[in-house]
Amino acid sequence: MLMIKAIIRPDKVGIVLSELSDGGFPAVTKMDVMGRGRQKGLKIGDVVYDEIPKEMLMMVVNDEDKDDVIKIIMRNARTPQKAAFGDGKIFVSVVDEVYTISSGNNAL
Repeated sequence: MLMIKAIIRPDKVGIVLSELSDGGFPAVTKMDVMGRGRQKGLKIGDVVYDEIPKEMLMMVVNDEDKDDVIKIIMRNARTPQKAAFGDGKIFVSVVDEVYTISSGNNAL
């Protein structure tokens, strides 16, 4: 199993969640996060915003679903200009163990 964490623009969350659900991936954890990328924030006039609000979507999927989930997120989180700074990142990592709290059972 794999954990996918996607950090995306807040205005893209609704469509990404809707499309993930329609694609058969309804289980998602959503968190408000703040951060900046390589551009080191955003400068408007004399004001520098070095902590930009983003949303992090986190989900655990079967290995064979990874490509489908990533395609859904990329297609729906990308701004129309394509390759716009601040569209976000997707991180994929291996999940070694999962436990269900109520039963204590290993969920894998």
